[in-house]
Amino acid sequence: MGMYYNTIIGWAVYYLVASFRYELPWTSCNNPWNTPNCTPIQDQNNTNIFSVSPATEFFQRSVLEQYKSDGLDRMGPIKWSLALCVLSVFLLVYFSLWKGVKSTGKAVWVTALMPYVVLFILLIRGVTLPGATIGISYYLTPEWHKLANTKVWIDAASQIFFSLGPGFGTLLALSSYNKFHNNCYRDAIVTSSINCLTSFLAGFVIFSVLGYMAFVQNKSVDQVGLEGPGLVFIVYPEAIATMTGSVFWSIIFFLMLITLGLDSTFGGMEAMITALCDEYPSLLGRNRELFVAVLLIGVYICALPTTTYVSKRMSVKNIIFLTFKYYFLPPFNNENIIQIKTAD
Repeated sequence: MGMYYNTIIGWAVYYLVASFRYELPWTSCNNPWNTPNCTPIQDQNNTNIFSVSPATEFFQRSVLEQYKSDGLDRMGPIKWSLALCVLSVFLLVYFSLWKGVKSTGKAVWVTALMPYVVLFILLIRGVTLPGATIGISYYLTPEWHKLANTKVWIDAASQIFFSLGPGFGTLLALSSYNKFHNNCYRDAIVTSSINCLTSFLAGFVIFSVLGYMAFVQNKSVDQVGLEGPGLVFIVYPEAIATMTGSVFWSIIFFLMLITLGLDSTFGGMEAMITALCDEYPSLLGRNRELFVAVLLIGVYICALPTTTYVSKRMSVKNIIFLTFKYYFLPPFNNENIIQIKTAD
């Protein structure tokens, strides 16, 4: 999971660095990566079926440059600017985990609390935008017939498993550092409650902005929203670009994404590190700093193929094959060897 998840955090780092300029690069269509189909948000009344927003082209053609790849058969080289962003993420992870819970505990004071501060700031800004009530009303209005759709239940289960982390070993690994008589039942209730309330709060932050974008583009909310990376790296940056003080809002938004991502990757890596150090205390436990360094170097090397031009087109299940192909298979068309879908 660390191979691909840290790459997504690396995308946020890329956006953060790109935000430190007078005008956000996904505001206009006057950039080298833009195509003739690029249409600014302000000109939405003149759009056609081929129109693409500047934020979409920035993500697809500047950050990922996925147009240079045909899929797994021609992934292209590593994009080193992305590789450096991912390397910075791994360095942050290392210096947060190398001393165990002592170093992780200090880092979490920042990575756990800062997102709440930024969430409330973005919430206040979001609810003051025109059209925010449209998005919030859409968010709070239940559509009971969708309960019969199995995809809704699958998405709900995925949200809980990825946000709370049961079954991943993270909670077990971190709870092993508690005192013997610690009230684990209380901690479980508090943790799960805060997790769900945080997701509920984040919904107001997201849908207030989606309502604003629907108002600006004269569309319905369901026509504006995207799922997955598109929501975080296209729709929200697009909305930020239209706000007064867009550079400031962009910086704090992507800082929040980075800290949220670091929190999750801390837990996932710590689960593996704790288990191995407990299993081999004399070999690994006494040399934790070196062990963590070697482990993260190995994961980073395996993550490098996800910084190629094919990175957005693959699914998580393709990562192992992608790594194997990049490092071990010869550079010829191996269509007759194996067929893998590059998009779900």
